[in-house]
Amino acid sequence: MDLFFLGSAIFLTLLMLLPLYRAIVGPTVLDRLIGVNAIGSKTTALLIFIGVLYHRVDMFVDISLAYAMLNFIAVLAASRYFQKRKGLYDEIEHRGS
Repeated sequence: MDLFFLGSAIFLTLLMLLPLYRAIVGPTVLDRLIGVNAIGSKTTALLIFIGVLYHRVDMFVDISLAYAMLNFIAVLAASRYFQKRKGLYDEIEHRGS
């Protein structure tokens, strides 16, 4: 059973490469924020898999919940900042001109 969870964790880690590409390359700030949020969500699930592998699910659930809340607050704060100060859609307008 541990082999199944290990394989699932490795597969989930490989799935993180797609939003990582979007977070790095993304044409707008909004795309980058969505990529970072997707990575954070997958990291929460990955922490649960690690807890199952180490047979300490109770400890890793607490860590993953704290990480999920931190990720949610950070993405909200960053999106609020870019909406007020920089503009979320400015990069699209500059590329078209």
